[in-house]
Amino acid sequence: MRRFFLKDARPGDVIEDVYVITNKQIASTASGKYYIKCFIGDNSATLTARLWNATREIFAQLPDNGFLFVRGRVENYQNNNQVILEAWAPAVEGRYAVEDLIVHTEKNIDQMFKRVVEICESLQNRHVAAIVQAFLDDETLMKKFRQAPAAQSFHHAYLGGLLEHTENALNVANAVCRFYPHLNRDLVLSGIFIHDLAKTWELQYDTAFGYTDGGQLVGHIVKAALWIEEKARIASEQLAEPIPENLIHVMQHIALSHHGELEFGSPKTPATPEALAVHIIENMDAKLTLALQLTRGKQASGEGNWTEYQKAFDGRLYKPDVAPADVPEPEPTVSSTEITNPLFASIVRPSIKRSALS
Repeated sequence: MRRFFLKDARPGDVIEDVYVITNKQIASTASGKYYIKCFIGDNSATLTARLWNATREIFAQLPDNGFLFVRGRVENYQNNNQVILEAWAPAVEGRYAVEDLIVHTEKNIDQMFKRVVEICESLQNRHVAAIVQAFLDDETLMKKFRQAPAAQSFHHAYLGGLLEHTENALNVANAVCRFYPHLNRDLVLSGIFIHDLAKTWELQYDTAFGYTDGGQLVGHIVKAALWIEEKARIASEQLAEPIPENLIHVMQHIALSHHGELEFGSPKTPATPEALAVHIIENMDAKLTLALQLTRGKQASGEGNWTEYQKAFDGRLYKPDVAPADVPEPEPTVSSTEITNPLFASIVRPSIKRSALS
């Protein structure tokens, strides 16, 4: 049982436990003395930390990102909590629980992945289905897909978040497509499935969330487009026929335009109905999930009816749900196997079926 979570920290508290250290930096005071600034966090919060009277030797000994045992005291600085470090030591395996330190999805990994595969199995165009199949057959990629966050600090920023975001968006897309008969369902669903897959390559998430060098230099949007071309070659070999070049271009366009606007990182803006649908649906899931976390989830901390200013919404959010149900729905019965969360379970993918979902 973890002794102290940082979300509960108050000025004057003394902390003495294992936390995640990130973004260490060394600087000097006006008098020329060194100090170290970094962040320490657990699955509840992240605080700025400082170590005074530091040396370059101490700085070199601290991990860049990783688990660290620290002792320190909580102080108020400019209306925010910070930790003044007094001592530190390497974290001893077995004396901490990883799930206490790294935030993860509360949903069932196996069930979400099964649903993603089920929707992907319903694709009707053999070329699109074969490209998607090539992604599903990549076991290393699918293992990372089950583990990765969807972002470093924005939406679904927790282990399993990428899978959760993808499954949510696929379910929405599967429901929406039936109302627009001229919308190509296969392109929308495959676009949702592929659009963020390269987050598995862009982000690092073994201890703390951050960007890989490739993620900084290339990014998941461009990488996804490159992967589509690579998987199309595999699909062509499996089908023993070429994949139409214009299909590859359209699928790449969906990946390249899913952020919607150039200012948000998209090399292209949506130029097909399917690309527009993918952008709207995945953006809706990202924004709604974040808004609900900030107003009614674990991040809905603090007093009062309003959140702090949120850059993603260019303003503050009103937290209360002012129209709760007068007759609450009964909670579904959940078996013990349904509430397990095997984040690192082995991947077992059923054989492909070609029947449309109801």
